[in-house]
Order: sequence, then C-alpha cells, then structure tokens
Amino acid sequence: MILDWRLVASTILENIKNEITFSPANEKPMLAVVLVGDNPASLSYIKMKEKRAREVGMGFWLYRFDETISQNELEEAVISLSKNEKIHGIIVQAPLPKYINSHDIIDCIDPIKDVDGFTKTQIGNMFLGHDGLWSCTPKGIMTMLSYYRIDVKWKNITVIGRSNIVWKPMTLMLINAGATVTSCNSSTRDISEITKKADIVVVAIGSPGFLTKEMVTKNTIVIDVGSTFVENIGRGDADFENLKEYVQAISPVPGWVWPMTVATLIENTWKAFLSQNNIS
Repeated sequence: MILDWRLVASTILENIKNEITFSPANEKPMLAVVLVGDNPASLSYIKMKEKRAREVGMGFWLYRFDETISQNELEEAVISLSKNEKIHGIIVQAPLPKYINSHDIIDCIDPIKDVDGFTKTQIGNMFLGHDGLWSCTPKGIMTMLSYYRIDVKWKNITVIGRSNIVWKPMTLMLINAGATVTSCNSSTRDISEITKKADIVVVAIGSPGFLTKEMVTKNTIVIDVGSTFVENIGRGDADFENLKEYVQAISPVPGWVWPMTVATLIENTWKAFLSQNNIS
C-alpha cells in the first residue's frame, strides 16, 4: 500500500477551509513568514506555504530582510511581529545566515504564535504530551498514520535520524502515543537487526536509498522523510522502487512529506487563531 501524503494533506486543508468559511470570527487567520536573504529553496517553500494559506482563506505576510541585518535588529523585528494582534502564526524560514543565532531568534516568537513548534514552550508541551502547537513534520506523520488507521500503540517503531526537527520530536510523539521506540542514526551498529524487528520504520537522514529491502520484512511499514536530489532526480532515504511491492506500506518518493508538513503548518495556524480568539 502507498501512503499518499498529498491525499491526507488535501483532506486536512479542505476541512480547515470549511471551518474558516463558517467561522464566527470577524477576522481571518494571518500567517507571517520571516525570511532573511534570498535562498531559492527557501523562496520555493514559502510560495508553497503562501499558496496553501490563501487557498483555505488565510492571510499571508512575508517579511523579507537583507543578509546585512544584525542579530538585534532581527530579534526586534520578530518581537514586533509577536506583538501584532493581526498576526496569529509566525515562522522564521530556515536557514538563517551563519552569524545569526537561530535559537535566540526563535525564542523571540510568542509561543502562542509559534506554529512551527520550535519554542521551548511548545517543545515542552510536546514532551509532556500536552495540547499545543507541535512540530509540523512529525505531527503530520502522526496524522497520516491515523488517517490510514495505523495504530502505533504497542508497536515496535524504529526512528532513524539526528535532527531536532524530525528525529527527536517524532520519537517523543510516538512514545507519548504508547509505542515502543528505538532511536537510531546512520552510524548505529547492526542497524539492520533493529529495523527487521520494527513494525514501522521512520527514516529521516538525507541519505538516498539508505533503507533497503534486506533491512525490513514484508510486514514493515516505511515512512520515508528523506528528500535528496541526485543528478536532478528526487530520492528518498528508502529504496522505494524495490520496497513498494515488498513491504506492507510505504510513503512515496517523489511526493515526499512536504505537502503534509505544509498542511500541518496551516492546521497549527488555524489552531493558534482559534486559541487567540477564545473560539472552541
């Protein structure tokens, strides 16, 4: 079975669009994106976010700054956006210039508007299993598993990665959901012995074709979060062509997790808007 990111994402967005249409609020949700520089990949991601926001009826503001901006100036700009009552969700587009301390910039976002789920407050909510604005990609993965009625409770799940954006929050969300989680990285010894015992493998390491047929069983469900271009061809972290007819289920490449990540960002923005307007 192919786990279709786009199908689940479109379902989420359509539901949000309907909710916004019939919302009792006198204003519409507003998502603000902070961009430093003109990285082409960042601009492409932002256009995708803007398109989806506007499609569901949200407002969208892009705040662009030259790479000459100082740490203090950027912090002040983000603090100012956080105080703007017309803005309900804020993200700072990565990557930032190397001279900018990204952690300090993220900390300038009011947690109730942190729709990426990167502030200490929202990380704490996720860690404790409390309601909040959780990190978009792993939250989107949990949504997709639920959509396909894949129950993670009591399942053995292996998460392969190193990042703070996917690997750590994914591990925590699965633990909170009752799964037995083994956390690995690309250098884990005898990793095949671990992945073969897993009911579900989530791989997010940026190493094309890392997860092969020999590392899993026919009953494995594979969630591939990798996205690397090799000679202009998109590749995931799993050997999709050799796995798609072998494993129980797998997420597709190309297709990737991005549609779900963006849909979850829009979902978080809508959730933040409802909270800030005391709408249940």
